[in-house]
Amino acid sequence: MARDLDELSIEQIRHRYVEKGESISPRVLSRLQRDRRQGVARLYEALKKRFERERDERLRLDAMWHFERLLWKSGVRDIAGIDEAGVGPLAGPVVAAAVMFPPDTYIARVDDSKRLDAETRTSLAEEIRAKASGIGVGISSVEEIDHLNIYHAALLAMRRALDALPRRPQHLLVDSRTVPGVDIPQNPFNKGDGINFTIAAASIIAKTERDRMMAALALEFPGYGFSQHKGYGTAEHREALRRLGPSPAHRMSFPVIHELRGEYSPLFYVLKDQLEVARTRAALDELEAALRAQADELAERECKKLRLLATRRWKLIC
Repeated sequence: MARDLDELSIEQIRHRYVEKGESISPRVLSRLQRDRRQGVARLYEALKKRFERERDERLRLDAMWHFERLLWKSGVRDIAGIDEAGVGPLAGPVVAAAVMFPPDTYIARVDDSKRLDAETRTSLAEEIRAKASGIGVGISSVEEIDHLNIYHAALLAMRRALDALPRRPQHLLVDSRTVPGVDIPQNPFNKGDGINFTIAAASIIAKTERDRMMAALALEFPGYGFSQHKGYGTAEHREALRRLGPSPAHRMSFPVIHELRGEYSPLFYVLKDQLEVARTRAALDELEAALRAQADELAERECKKLRLLATRRWKLIC
């Protein structure tokens, strides 16, 4: 392919490597670099940048496949990556996904779903579904979140995603935790959705599935902006909660819901407002002293929230 480049016109080279997007090899770049035509020189610079981006992406994905390749070499074929979406929001379900791939599947741009925009996530989810050897999705409802707590509800969703796979995997790679009650070897990875390919793919499936559910909830419960913030505690969402009160989609076990509804003590709101505007060490020292002195007048959850706010203020000042 590279040997006849000097026989092609500039437009033919552009058509092949720019418009058709044929792959660029080091040999092709070398031939383009030696071509004396000015138009080819400009194409060379553009194609060199594209080659470097593609090379860097291949290296990134190779690193993300590292642990899977070790398992494949040991004879383990069916490896499931598991991740969840929706632990932090104030509303909606928590959704988990489990994904398995044939060895050495290549999907460019796969990454932690939080690093991707919505359009890229949607496109990648389609490609993941087309190339995966198995996908399972598990959901824990708002009622289960309120009954179990969000941590255990997320684990339940992960177990359901695992059970929804078309066949039993031989090994599990899980983001930041282990799935209880499963007699399959598994490895937890801290921030695994950013360093491991199958976990990252699971994070994309879980996120896109949950976003679709939140869009449906936006139609069922208008006024909260679920389609925009997906249930997270944005300023818009908090204001809607103050104005409308919680919907059936809200997690009533989350203390912040009750705080936003004005259910805490008047003293709590006074101290909270003072903490949020404190700008000096002296002001924070004074407020923490007031908190200690009046702790008996506050509920435990109020004291906990105020101490957390104080800690955050210290980090901003120091």
